[in-house]
Amino acid sequence: MGETRPVPRRDSPWGMPEGDHRQPKAHRCNDRAEDVIQACFEGNPFKTVPGPFKLFWQCMRSKPGEEPTEPYTYLQLDPPKREVNLE
Repeated sequence: MGETRPVPRRDSPWGMPEGDHRQPKAHRCNDRAEDVIQACFEGNPFKTVPGPFKLFWQCMRSKPGEEPTEPYTYLQLDPPKREVNLE
């Protein structure tokens, strides 16, 4: 997953530490988790959840850069692509 979508921020009552300009970064399997959550609301969860959950589990168990490239089941996003280094 080369592209990154912005992560929403919430204001903290304690504010930001001085000099801390780090931006949050979504987990590489975040879109797979969202696909599983969406599957929960698409009819019978016993039929809709197993497929997206299997891909989410494969993503969590994979090494960075080796995530599954199958398309999302319910999210309208392009499927993740593997970046191939030709050397």
